[in-house]
Amino acid sequence: MKILVTGGAGFIGSHVVRRLLKNAHSITVIDDFNDFYDPSIKRANVASFGGPVEIEEMDLRDWGATQRVFEKVRPEAVIHLAARAGVRPSIADPKLYIDTNITGTFHVLEAARLLGSKKVVFASSSSVYGLSKTVPFREDFPVLQTLSPYAATKIAGEHLCGNYVNLHGMRIACLRFFTVYGPGQRPDLAIHGFTDAIENGRPIKQFGDGSTRRDYTYIDDIVQGVMGALSYVDGEEPLFEIFNLGESETTTLSQLISKIEKALGKKAIIERLPEQKGDMPITAADITKARTLLGYAPSTPIREGIPKFVSWYRELHSRKQGER
Repeated sequence: MKILVTGGAGFIGSHVVRRLLKNAHSITVIDDFNDFYDPSIKRANVASFGGPVEIEEMDLRDWGATQRVFEKVRPEAVIHLAARAGVRPSIADPKLYIDTNITGTFHVLEAARLLGSKKVVFASSSSVYGLSKTVPFREDFPVLQTLSPYAATKIAGEHLCGNYVNLHGMRIACLRFFTVYGPGQRPDLAIHGFTDAIENGRPIKQFGDGSTRRDYTYIDDIVQGVMGALSYVDGEEPLFEIFNLGESETTTLSQLISKIEKALGKKAIIERLPEQKGDMPITAADITKARTLLGYAPSTPIREGIPKFVSWYRELHSRKQGER
């Protein structure tokens, strides 16, 4: 299948591309290689693909450029992962998030519609559940209030997808990712940042009393869910579905820090700070629907995933030191 992957040079996207290559798909990646974090990390991801991938360096906010790439590629399916990520940065610059995540998603859907590319997988987020008090979160819960501009852009993206299914007969699966981690994780995310700080004797910032809980999901499990969703939309009749992709296991912030300490064999220096606005007190995925319809079967609990991440982190930094 000819597949267009937006955000394919990023953390999740690069893992998805590698899996698609193993399955002998024809891949084009759209990425703008912005400076949200060091762009050289994304370029290294691209260099590691080990197979033929067409790279289109462009910004999805540019409608003309988006149209040109779609007309050139004429994809049979689109996996739309590109977005400005992160709750706290979205509070600092909400306009950037709205322009990128909402307008960019509209451009992807409209370009796909114009070319008859009816099969789309859209990356949403567990952040859309906001202050939902019933756990675990189920896809049919009413989403009444999000807590950050990032979360608002993701629920808006889901609604746009629903519009395109209803109005234009597309087949779209929206995937609500729950705190993804693993080899290649962005350096700004908690597990990577904590690991780097503890390993190098720097303090880590703990917001709140450590009781907030997250459903941490290993990257290999997320990729398996994306592949299941791609197969699911590979049909003919209009379809709109939302799926949680999580590990279905929650871990407190204090427990997370303890697991990283154990894997590193080092103690954290903790700087305790007030809770941050926009942060959810808990995320917990009910994955019954994904198990049933996508064959989703997460297999890496956090007690195994954290040591795997730490091994990757140490190997990466050992290799970097050897290159100096």
